[in-house]
Amino acid sequence: MTVAPIQRRSRTKPQSTGKRVTPQARDLLWFEKLLEHGPLPSSFLLEYCKDSHSSEKRAKERLTDLFNEDRTPDGGTYLSRPPQQFRTLDSRYNQLVYDLTKASRKALDREGVMSSAGNTSAGPWLHRCMVSCVTASIELATLGRDDVSYIPQSRILERANTELRYPTTITEPSGSTYTKDLIPDAIFGLQYHKPQGDRFRFFLVEADRSTEPATTKNFNRKSLLRNLLQYRDYVESGLYKKHLQLTAPMLVLNVVTDEKQGAKMRKLIETQIPEGCSYQLIQTWNDFGEIWKPPNPKIALLAGNWNRAGAKPLSIV
Repeated sequence: MTVAPIQRRSRTKPQSTGKRVTPQARDLLWFEKLLEHGPLPSSFLLEYCKDSHSSEKRAKERLTDLFNEDRTPDGGTYLSRPPQQFRTLDSRYNQLVYDLTKASRKALDREGVMSSAGNTSAGPWLHRCMVSCVTASIELATLGRDDVSYIPQSRILERANTELRYPTTITEPSGSTYTKDLIPDAIFGLQYHKPQGDRFRFFLVEADRSTEPATTKNFNRKSLLRNLLQYRDYVESGLYKKHLQLTAPMLVLNVVTDEKQGAKMRKLIETQIPEGCSYQLIQTWNDFGEIWKPPNPKIALLAGNWNRAGAKPLSIV
């Protein structure tokens, strides 16, 4: 007797078997996190549901169904696998990265959780994925603690009825002064639960894959120096308080992909701000370097130390 070989479905293109798929609570949770943060590797999505679903194998199978099966109440497959993730070394051995589709956005809209204030980071897809992994890693790290809670970007922007961009005034090395919009990659907050009452801090995220020069003659091009000067105006002058209707402190989290870029950033800060800069924090995440593979959540972004120029390292929790 000859047994037909098992046909594996493609990792890149959906292949429906005709199975009926209706969104369940876990699926909607995944959709919400993708809406809030942006594209995420499967390890992140599995971490979000680990306490409510004990079988990781079944959860992975469900992700596969949400990608492949188009027989749904919302007229299509619920998850996509962005093609950019397959343009890397040995991509077939990597975990998969997922994102929303029109059908999953329709499902969220029906549930009343649709929002346009989630991750809106611009630039190349890999940069956006890095930003998503940064903010999702920090949220996931808070879920295992009872002393701190995560405040998502959508809640901050909806409360202030604004968008994540604001005009800042900077003076370039030549002495010319002009106004330029500051557009951080993301924002989030932490609510610290203390015996004497809750305290808050908010964080702007800058993800740097070593693609930005330290300085540039053309200030219309983004550079480490231009970023530093814009944040100096935005944070030190208290513009963020007016923009976002906040009274709590604001810090800037710079996530770089190698130590050399971090050292370059600290040296630039020391040159521009000799007295030290306590609100500019730097940490390295090597997984988003030149040879990239979808990472697991990096809990150290919350619990680990962040380097600063002219000041001691700081933990944000």
